[in-house]
Amino acid sequence: QVQLVESGGGLVQAGGSLRLSCAASGTIVSINAMGWYRQAPGKQRDLVATITSGGSTNYADSVKGRFTISRDNAKNTVYLQMNSLKPEDTAVYYCSARGTRVVGGFVHDAWGQGTQVTVSS
Repeated sequence: QVQLVESGGGLVQAGGSLRLSCAASGTIVSINAMGWYRQAPGKQRDLVATITSGGSTNYADSVKGRFTISRDNAKNTVYLQMNSLKPEDTAVYYCSARGTRVVGGFVHDAWGQGTQVTVSS
């Protein structure tokens, strides 16, 4: 009922920038919160940033001041601008949608397939 498709990952040198995008599709009426999580090899999936439909944001301490999350509610799309990237930012980045009202129902959690971000030193 909800599909999330990420784009924008890739290989970048330390200090560089990347912008991730995630578009949600389906019979969507509204999405409460959208966000980004990341998972490095051998580690758990961790929060990067979230944003509510009203624009309230939350960031992991490790990315504060470097990453900016934003969203376009009309397009059901969330973005992650990543600046001053570090090798430790290397991970698969996953888009999430929490609390999605769809035609005829409700989807608690939806995830994208992930996009690889690699930061070389």
